Amino acid sequence: MKMLVVFFLPAFIFFSCKEKSAPSTVESLMNEQKKLLVENLDKQVKVHPDSAGLRMRLIDALDSLGMYKQALQHTDSLIKNDSLNNGLWFTKARLQESAMDTTSAIQSYSRAIAIYPSVDAQLNLANLYAERKDSKSLLICQSVARMGLGREIDASCDFIAGVYYARTANSQQAILLFDRCINNNYTYMEAYMEKGFVQFDNKKFDDALKTFQTAITVNNRYADAYYWTAKTYEATSKKEDALLNYQRALGLDKNLEAAKDAVKRLE
Repeated sequence: MKMLVVFFLPAFIFFSCKEKSAPSTVESLMNEQKKLLVENLDKQVKVHPDSAGLRMRLIDALDSLGMYKQALQHTDSLIKNDSLNNGLWFTKARLQESAMDTTSAIQSYSRAIAIYPSVDAQLNLANLYAERKDSKSLLICQSVARMGLGREIDASCDFIAGVYYARTANSQQAILLFDRCINNNYTYMEAYMEKGFVQFDNKKFDDALKTFQTAITVNNRYADAYYWTAKTYEATSKKEDALLNYQRALGLDKNLEAAKDAVKRLE
């Protein structure tokens, strides 16, 4: 249920409570359009098998539909012809990460970095290590931070290091780093959420509530902040406030299954 997303990776590891419900009419139409695009691009690739540009467009389209196995097959085809292209290894790693194959993603990010150590690849790799409670994440973040690339990158380094300490139960250090992240980028919503999770897990409900409400102040369209505000109210037996915020979360994201269940339970 806890989400984790870093700015350089739109689909990071997130412990989501989303329901597998039927897609809306708009979503269905969009998916149909994507499928038609995939069919068209697939035909073009068969006619022009050596066109890297066409194959990359097909990979992107397959990725958008969650067809990771097929996307990876095309990526491997490109890598076979250009094995020293760090961008292709980065693409492969992201697809593997989306497919929940973390071990393979780590290997592919490492291959990409060995060819060219881009910041995105290093931070994505650091994040995977952090979730695995591997201290390699700290070494990578320290190395990137020393480059002096600006506050946004510093914020990401602090966030990932904070995740490592949160996962290894060092709450004090985790909160310190999440606060540093927010100081460098006050719109970094995931830092508010992770900080609140640490406080909630330690039963510091007043602190957690303040953190989640601050997140709402920064972004009042962020459904998870309302959901966790509601959970915190419920943990302190404030059922009316909890119900109201569960309803607000559902108003922003109708696929929050846990929020739906909570509303039924409290109404």
